[in-house]
Amino acid sequence: MIKRYITGLAAFATACLLSSFGTVKADTSGGDQPKIVNIVNFIRLLEPRDSAITEDVLYQTVVRQVEIMKKYKLGGTFLLQYDALMDPRYQKLLKSLPRSSFEIGAWWEIPQPLVEKAGLKWRGRYPWDWRANIGFSTGYTPKEREKLADVYMRDFKKIFGYYPKSVASWFIDAHTLNYLYQKYHIVASANCKDQYGTDGYTLWGGYWNQAYYPSKINSYMPAQNAVNQIPVPIFRMLGSDPVRQYDNGLGTTRQGVVTLEPVYKFGGGDSTWVNWYFKEFVDGESTGFAYTQAGQENSFTWGAMAKGFEIQMPLIAKLRDEHKIKVETLAASGKWFKEHYKVTPATSVTINNDIEGSDRKTVWFDSRFYRINLIWENGTLRLRDIHLFDEKLPSVYEQEKATSNECSFFTLPVVDGYLWSTAQQMAGLRLKAIIDGKETLMEGGDPVVTSPVPGKLHISWPLKTISGTLVIDMDERQVSMKIKSEKHIDWFMDMSVADKTKLPFTKIGHRQIKCKFEGMDYGVEAEKGSFIKSEGNEVFSIRPEKSVVILNLAYTWTGKN
Repeated sequence: MIKRYITGLAAFATACLLSSFGTVKADTSGGDQPKIVNIVNFIRLLEPRDSAITEDVLYQTVVRQVEIMKKYKLGGTFLLQYDALMDPRYQKLLKSLPRSSFEIGAWWEIPQPLVEKAGLKWRGRYPWDWRANIGFSTGYTPKEREKLADVYMRDFKKIFGYYPKSVASWFIDAHTLNYLYQKYHIVASANCKDQYGTDGYTLWGGYWNQAYYPSKINSYMPAQNAVNQIPVPIFRMLGSDPVRQYDNGLGTTRQGVVTLEPVYKFGGGDSTWVNWYFKEFVDGESTGFAYTQAGQENSFTWGAMAKGFEIQMPLIAKLRDEHKIKVETLAASGKWFKEHYKVTPATSVTINNDIEGSDRKTVWFDSRFYRINLIWENGTLRLRDIHLFDEKLPSVYEQEKATSNECSFFTLPVVDGYLWSTAQQMAGLRLKAIIDGKETLMEGGDPVVTSPVPGKLHISWPLKTISGTLVIDMDERQVSMKIKSEKHIDWFMDMSVADKTKLPFTKIGHRQIKCKFEGMDYGVEAEKGSFIKSEGNEVFSIRPEKSVVILNLAYTWTGKN
């Protein structure tokens, strides 16, 4: 990925500070809420963007990754692009790894040798071309995608003696994924984190972390029903910063990157950030299970990733040895997911304490019906994001091939704190009250986040502006909010956006908000409370009913799912 690549070449890390990792509750790795880490390194044969990055440089990068993983007795997954699959050096190196702890799978970018062996014409500028209509399955017709899959799988089996169990990519279409499941019985896939426009690839509004079962007609959209899902979990890659990644670069020409990838100076290559990330990963409430992906593609080269890799691997080994995390292959995680979940579960990502110098806290909650993000900044609360999921929304790439060098995958927005914001005007729903006749932004202390029963999240936020507590409860279908106080509080949630924002709302009614996006009608229903249409940047407010708001986020035009 071009911009990630350019940024990564300059990335270096500070020394590892293992001693800074705080005490956490013991064994969360194998219980009801396991903390799962996949170390996934994917391999390309060549790098046409920089003549200094030779095939040997790329190969030696993988050699060093293997060495350090073996040093700390860490297993993991190596995913091969087709051109690397056919290289005898990679074959020999990866065949030498014990299958008990290492997995060899497929990285689903499409290079020239694979295209030509499938009897198709290569349209790329280089033998590997990263454009969406060239280097990914979206650039080919459904029948061509099947030919590409058959060639890869046949040659993989000739080399390794079996078919791969994991096939991952920055993005992979549903037709290919379902074909690989039905014919070759893969058990796991993975795609890129949520991002907007990075390298021309947009994946926005999806199941934010952990994993989901995709719709049969849209690989980015979680399915609501087992009959309409592909039974292969897609894990979200790269370990996004839950606080900063979402609106990083707001007000500039592109979104920035803050992830666990070891090449990034602020992120996976910085010991302070890495230790903070894993502490919150272990401590934070995850509802069902926690998940993150470590590792790096070889295109960044060992020189750029070495310090970050050497920060992360001993820390991951330490947490494993303390039984605080579970390190396993992508295929093992896919198998575990299928054994535990028949449909996409509700999960959460919680940051109780931000990195030093910041007091922000955040909660991401995902289910098969929606995702929501809450962020606390300077003692105030903003609902930063709500996107709904509908398995009936087809991907534009499902039947037709991509014609642009960029691609876009979306879900259904209700609140979008990135696309509806500017650096000066941050969109979202804010908690307010009328106090002494004045509209007042509510302030509070530290929220307490728990999961009292599987699939449900409970948040208790002590308020400072008044004597009371905001209580938020989430399950897979709805969100409820109420303020507990000894006296009546005239409170509400106020939705505001930046100037000239294009919004999906077609009607704001007393009990329903109706929307249209990507040709699909959808909406939100207030089972308790009501919507009040506003003017200007303040689009609507949500008013409680007897101090309670209940939003049905599994609501569609045709009724409740």
